Amino acid sequence: MEIVSAIRQKLAGKVGKERYELWFCDRVLMDLDGETLRVQAPDSFWVDRLRNHFRQELAAAAEDVLGGPVTLQFRCHGRPAKQTPAAAPRERNRLLWDDMDEAVDESPPARGQAAPAISAKQTAAAKPKRELKFITGICNQLANASAQMSLENLGRFSPLFLYGPTGCGKSHLLAAIQRMARKRLRSGRVVLLSAEQFTSIFLEALQGSGLPNFRRKYRDLDVLLIDDVHFFAGKRATLTELHHTLDSLVRSGKQVVFAADRSPVELNGLGPDLTARMSGGIVSAMEPLDESTRLGVLESLAKQYGVAASNEVLAYLAAHLPGDARRLRGALNRLDASNRALGEPISRDLAERTLRDLFQATQRAVKLCDIEQAVCDVFGLNRQELQSPRKSKSVSHPRMLAMWLARKHTRAAFSEIGDYFGRRTHSTVISAQKKIGSWLDTGEPIRMANGDCDIRDAVRRIESQLRAV
Repeated sequence: MEIVSAIRQKLAGKVGKERYELWFCDRVLMDLDGETLRVQAPDSFWVDRLRNHFRQELAAAAEDVLGGPVTLQFRCHGRPAKQTPAAAPRERNRLLWDDMDEAVDESPPARGQAAPAISAKQTAAAKPKRELKFITGICNQLANASAQMSLENLGRFSPLFLYGPTGCGKSHLLAAIQRMARKRLRSGRVVLLSAEQFTSIFLEALQGSGLPNFRRKYRDLDVLLIDDVHFFAGKRATLTELHHTLDSLVRSGKQVVFAADRSPVELNGLGPDLTARMSGGIVSAMEPLDESTRLGVLESLAKQYGVAASNEVLAYLAAHLPGDARRLRGALNRLDASNRALGEPISRDLAERTLRDLFQATQRAVKLCDIEQAVCDVFGLNRQELQSPRKSKSVSHPRMLAMWLARKHTRAAFSEIGDYFGRRTHSTVISAQKKIGSWLDTGEPIRMANGDCDIRDAVRRIESQLRAV
């Protein structure tokens, strides 16, 4: 037992705490018989996963402890998986939002909930429904903690600005914050709108000479949440009104929460003053969903909609459908429909047949042109600029990053990458790879047309776009 415990400790160090607690811990049994390490998992999917993705780390951990080569055997033990320590924090956070949701459902509508001049259609769109619980994980830990801080001290950290790629849960977290704020402020006024709704309501007020009424309603809120802030770009009249509304609420100690697809400093078309004000509270990034969080989302969806999918199938989907929560919902809906239409139980085989196109899409090979397009989109460049001989940092930095990404995501040789990105030499690509690697280690900012950007955030956004290609 002591030897197996030592092997487990070595393994955790090799695969990382998060992956170890997700795939091993109490879910996987190990025992040693001479020079054979038997690894037993709950089901066949788990066994395949360990054999295909962790064999090398398991063998290395055992050899480090035993001082010699070890034979690995994989099998199913058939026992139900226990909850791991890794799942406990996720459950605690999920319970926090669950309690909040239940309290709102049982309480009467908050005073002033329907006060803003919003049409019935807009009210229905803005009103949160009983949907999937907000699942927390490594990908959204910072945003979740920031939301908790803001809710515990409403107005203290205002505005809260959440940003991240499509499908990472921004709108879902806004709805969760809205529900919790209504629970805390039973007689308070809490409104959640999209940027498009705010713009439409403002323009209606402007054309109907109802600006005083509009301002009274939106500057007298306790909590204002606005989604898709990037929609405001270039809308000068609406931006001016938003600017004054934000100033009024923050001065009054009220809570404002924004969400967008990029950080405030990267939102072109908002103006420096509004950008500075949006950055004056807490700015929190949200990453694409990691595997553990995807599994939590699928478990919650299956429970909510009564989809009879086993833990094996849900784990298989979480492992093979990266990124977007909407994609997970769609995959589960398709499986449920196939189950009803064909009368077959939801199994891994049914998932492979029903979702073949989704799996193939996620396994699509990344090409140099994909990386070029993603880098141009994120940095606001065109193809000609990226391949030009220009050496200004706003062009050369994105070009070096494109070369680094090409080495990471493709099998292209140095010479092929250099030739593609403006006929650069083999040594230029090697130099770019070393520089970007160094900047990632030190957190060096990378130059953009409108200022500097955190290089890790730039990589995250580009890779998120590559996954969506």
